[in-house]
Amino acid sequence: MKRVLILGVNSYIGTSFDAYVKRCQRGQFCVDCVSLHGSDWRNMDWSVYDSVINVTGKAHADLHRLGETEKREYYEINCGLACRTAKKAISDGAGQYIYPSSIIVYGDSSNRQEARVISLDSQPAPSNFYGDSKWKAEQGLQKIFSKRKSRTRLAVLRLPMIYGSGCKGNYQTLARLAKKIFVFPDYKNRRSMLYIENLCELICLLIENNEEGLFFPQDEKYVSTSRMVQLIAEEHGRRITCVSGLNPVIDAAKRFPGRIGGIVKKAFGSLTYEKGMSVYPNGEYRKYTLEESIRRTERGYSFFQEGQLRGMK
Repeated sequence: MKRVLILGVNSYIGTSFDAYVKRCQRGQFCVDCVSLHGSDWRNMDWSVYDSVINVTGKAHADLHRLGETEKREYYEINCGLACRTAKKAISDGAGQYIYPSSIIVYGDSSNRQEARVISLDSQPAPSNFYGDSKWKAEQGLQKIFSKRKSRTRLAVLRLPMIYGSGCKGNYQTLARLAKKIFVFPDYKNRRSMLYIENLCELICLLIENNEEGLFFPQDEKYVSTSRMVQLIAEEHGRRITCVSGLNPVIDAAKRFPGRIGGIVKKAFGSLTYEKGMSVYPNGEYRKYTLEESIRRTERGYSFFQEGQLRGMK
């Protein structure tokens, strides 16, 4: 039996993981959850846990509209709180501490149509304070774990864009478009993405194997924005025609300064991990293909409807 403590109530990754282990009937997991608001978590005994997963954090928002107070909150939650909870995990003697970081520690997606490919030699170079808060958290955690001799093992996941049923953010914007429009740019960008259930499977494997280190998970195939919009539309019985005539306009718009350029670059930029970086040698976590992942996401299946979904394929 693996006892797991999720730090953060109602987080997307945390609630998805809890539901995933129940749906898969992985009886070796017992999952608890605690809020990091207030001080109750400080009085808990974490020594009973094989793994502590810190999914508390401030995620991407419209960064251009945030003031200095909001920016400081990003650093406090994404970095300061991560380091304080890691110290408690070590002090109490928890077996493992998992911290979800972000691909954004390497900066934004490229302005070019060609993919920006991250390799093991690539160095973090955050281009905004969200990415910087994640990178500073990683640095702080590495420093804490290197100075303290403990059985607690540190696993950091530099996650690309996560999508799945109930997700928020960029995917939902694309889904709304796919249900309304009939024409979309045939823009050949490439993105590393990760379906939520594939991520949950990886977390299970990391816990089962008591792993430590730095991980770069992604789905097996890169995704273009146009292909994703087409797949979403098809799931709703619609057909979208992708045309290349607007591509020069998109290339120009990505170079606009400020918010407009940022939005276009986020939608059509390219940012990928080298595929070899994402292979996990101790188990296959990529259970679902892109097509299966979109189907599951758009049909709104909960993690408890596996048999029903397989019967509809």
